[in-house]
Amino acid sequence: MSPFRASAAITKDWRHFRLEVDEHRVATVTFIRPEKLNALTFEIYADLRDLLAELPHREDVRALIITGTGRGFCSGGDVHEIIGKLQEAGPRDLLEFSRMTGAVVQRMRECPLPIIAAVNGIAAGAGAVIALAADFRLLATSASFAFLFTKVGLAGADMGAAYLLPRLVGLGRATELLMLGETMDAQRSYQIGLANAVLDDGVLAPRAQDLARRLASGPALAFATTKMLLAREVDMDLAGSLELEAMAQALLMKSEDHAEFYEAFKLGRDPNWSGR
Repeated sequence: MSPFRASAAITKDWRHFRLEVDEHRVATVTFIRPEKLNALTFEIYADLRDLLAELPHREDVRALIITGTGRGFCSGGDVHEIIGKLQEAGPRDLLEFSRMTGAVVQRMRECPLPIIAAVNGIAAGAGAVIALAADFRLLATSASFAFLFTKVGLAGADMGAAYLLPRLVGLGRATELLMLGETMDAQRSYQIGLANAVLDDGVLAPRAQDLARRLASGPALAFATTKMLLAREVDMDLAGSLELEAMAQALLMKSEDHAEFYEAFKLGRDPNWSGR
């Protein structure tokens, strides 16, 4: 998306999850600790934070899927490898860790690429917030959500959950989910607006790929601008929102993609989107 690159090369090897990029310009991040229900470690957090900073600079990626292996999407922070080690950490390291986890969510929301969470099993704690921070949430019938932070004696407001969740499901539902930390199955998640769709386990991956390929082949600049406006306008008044939309729309009216739409319309063919 961005034409500007620094001297550092794009990372080739991500050791703490699997990254695949297909010929349709869809990147898939897969958590690969199925024996731990894909619990997060310090290194997974750091890799995910850094990957999300790199993706906007890659010309070969137009959409991102995040999913897990086995029975879990992501069960949150590893009890021994994160919670246990943080018991011995000082205030500075604790703050640095909390800021790193928040940076993952911030970069997901600010990433111009559409992000799909293909939730294949339990999404708990930080795993639930990672799914929450995606643009689309497709759930397998076996999937479930649990915002477990209060269950371990921490604030339910973590990694931006208290900001994002009320805007998706309303303050009342968000209060219930973040305070009580109870597990919610896929159908209930769909009913309250937390999920875009609930799918049979066997079709979750292909449906996520279909959606990602549709997004990757579409007008990337229009999608990125829409995502940005949705994020920014949440906290703006109507007058400010209208002005921001007017400015953004005026810029996009001079884009190559908008001109391509008009040319395709005149010729009776489908547009060939360039994302510019």
